[in-house]
Amino acid sequence: MHNGSDTQQQPRVPVEVSDLNATWFTEVLSRHAAGVEVESVDVVDAHSGTTGRVAVALRYRDSGDAAVPDRLFVKIAPFDERQRTFIRRVGIGAAEARIYARLGDELPVRIPRVWHADVDDAANYVCVLEDVISSGCRFPRPHDDDVAEVARSTVEELARLHATYWESDRFASDLSWVPERAGFGAGGGTRPQQSQVAGAFVSRALELFGSEMPAVFRAVGVAYVDHTGAVLDLWDQGQRTLIHGDPHMGNMFVDGARAGFFDWAMFSRSPGMRDVAYFCCNSIPTEVRRAVEADLLSLYREQLHAHGVTIDASVVEEQYRLFSVYSWVSAVSTAAMGARWQPERLARGAMQRTTQALADLDVPELLARRLERMPS
Repeated sequence: MHNGSDTQQQPRVPVEVSDLNATWFTEVLSRHAAGVEVESVDVVDAHSGTTGRVAVALRYRDSGDAAVPDRLFVKIAPFDERQRTFIRRVGIGAAEARIYARLGDELPVRIPRVWHADVDDAANYVCVLEDVISSGCRFPRPHDDDVAEVARSTVEELARLHATYWESDRFASDLSWVPERAGFGAGGGTRPQQSQVAGAFVSRALELFGSEMPAVFRAVGVAYVDHTGAVLDLWDQGQRTLIHGDPHMGNMFVDGARAGFFDWAMFSRSPGMRDVAYFCCNSIPTEVRRAVEADLLSLYREQLHAHGVTIDASVVEEQYRLFSVYSWVSAVSTAAMGARWQPERLARGAMQRTTQALADLDVPELLARRLERMPS
């Protein structure tokens, strides 16, 4: 894997699917093994939403002595120019390419192998990744028979990731580029107008779904809209680490029995429980979550301790309740966008699961208590 710090000139960042040609792939893959020459590139699938996604099959004139892949998965800027402008502004595509380029070789969790990642001065980006299905992996789903086992593996892997970077001194040095709030572009969500935009997504969800959802939906939604900046500040409190930021099952794969993670566009330096609550409340079916929730939180603490990090059980419980709101905000914001970010059926399922979690965890009480303590 190579990044922008290399002295060797980088291949230019492709913007269109047609830019992903044999010459470009030859240049990229020859950085891993001299003599590799790609003869042809067949686009197996190409679609675009929050990012452009392209699956390709490669044929080689000469593969040298290297084990180079026949299939790859590529992420580039969205195909629609308006969506490209939005993604450039919020910076999430460039952010994912940046973490793959800089940390793809050191992250202690299973991620797709990174063959190439880069960002140009115009915030165009590219990620050339392992096709995990071709590697024999599978994509998990909330109603899989082994969902509880996948949940345990996910929590174990998240604990390993979090322990590695827990309150690390590197955030003041070589990890200073890691954002404290992801998805807000310049300013990191600390500007008033950015808080207003964040609240607007939930306002839209209240308009669309408030009348059909349980009372807790509106109670938490109104509290978030009225106090968006304060809630964002609450989410910053506590010991911090490197988090994935968006670990729902749609951004995961399973390699054998081990959970793996892709779509790292929302990584940040934040409390680790943000990842755990997000996954549990968003992706585990309600009845399963209720049955395994306490065990998963204990497992997380145990795994952190095994890697040298100690955190009090009461802190874990309080943070879990608080970050269930983060999981809910993400789910309802996605649902409010219709099919533009995610298929509506999937978005509604996540919205229903996260809403029930708010009720089970008595989140309105928590928010009222915590917001009362915040400075005005």
